[in-house]
Amino acid sequence: MERVSNVLFRVLAPRLPEVEQPAPPASLEPYEQLTIPRRGRGGVLSATWFPAPGTARGAVLMMPPWLEWGRAYFHRRGRIEVLREAGYAVLTADFSGFGGSSSPHGYFERDVDDALSVLEERCPDRPRHLWGVSSGGYWSHPVLARRDVVRGAMFEDVAPHLIEWSWRTAPIGRPMYLVFRFVTSSAYRFLDIRRHAPFLKVAAATYVSGALDHGVLPADTEELARRTGGQAMVVPEAKHLGPIRVANRRILDLALETFERAEAAAD
Repeated sequence: MERVSNVLFRVLAPRLPEVEQPAPPASLEPYEQLTIPRRGRGGVLSATWFPAPGTARGAVLMMPPWLEWGRAYFHRRGRIEVLREAGYAVLTADFSGFGGSSSPHGYFERDVDDALSVLEERCPDRPRHLWGVSSGGYWSHPVLARRDVVRGAMFEDVAPHLIEWSWRTAPIGRPMYLVFRFVTSSAYRFLDIRRHAPFLKVAAATYVSGALDHGVLPADTEELARRTGGQAMVVPEAKHLGPIRVANRRILDLALETFERAEAAAD
C-alpha cells in the first residue's frame, strides 16, 4: 500500500525546479557539511551541522518546507542564529530528492527518522528538539509519535493532511485526490497527522500559522495544538510561510520558550 500510495503522492506533489543549493553564508560559520545514510533503503541525505559556540546546551533538528532550496531555506530569518546564541547546535537536513540527497524512496517520514538518529548520535546526553516548517513539520509527526527522541517541537505552517491541503490550494487535481483517498484508503488515514498528534512523545509543542493561509486554516493549527497538548499562535495578515516574516522576533522567542519549557518539564 505504501509503494502504491507513494507513487500517487509523488505524482500529485508540487513540481519544483532543480536548483543548486547555496552554501551557508559566512555569517553562519563555522559549519560542517554532512551526508546522512538512509537506513534500510540505501542512498544518503544531505545535511549541515552548525555547532554551538562553546559547550552545547542541546541540539535542534530543522526540517525545511517543500521548496527548491531545501535546507538552505534556513539560511535566512534568523532561526539558526537565535538557536546558537541560546547555546544550541543545529542540524539542517534535506528530504530525499533535494540538494545532494538521493532520489525519494518511501514516505518522507523516513528522512526525518534518519536525521533524528544523527542528532541523537551527536548529542546523546543533552536535550534535543525539532523545528519543522510546513512539510518538514508534517513528516515529523509520525516519527515523533513513535520515537521518544526529542523534548520539544516547534511547528510552522503545518497542514493536518497534505491531500486536504492540496484540495484547497490546487482544486484542479481534485479527481486524483479522490482516487488517492478511496483507492489507498489506509495510506490516506496514515497521512492524517491529526491521528498522530495525540501520541507525540514531546514535553512541549507549539504550532504557528497565518490567518490568511488558505491551505492551513487557523482551526487546523488550533486543532493540532489541542490534540498534542501544545499551544497555537495564528499570525494576522500572514499567508503560507509568512508568519516568520510578519512576526519574526515573536516566533523566534516562542521557539526558545517552547524548548525551555520542554526541558523544564523533562527535569
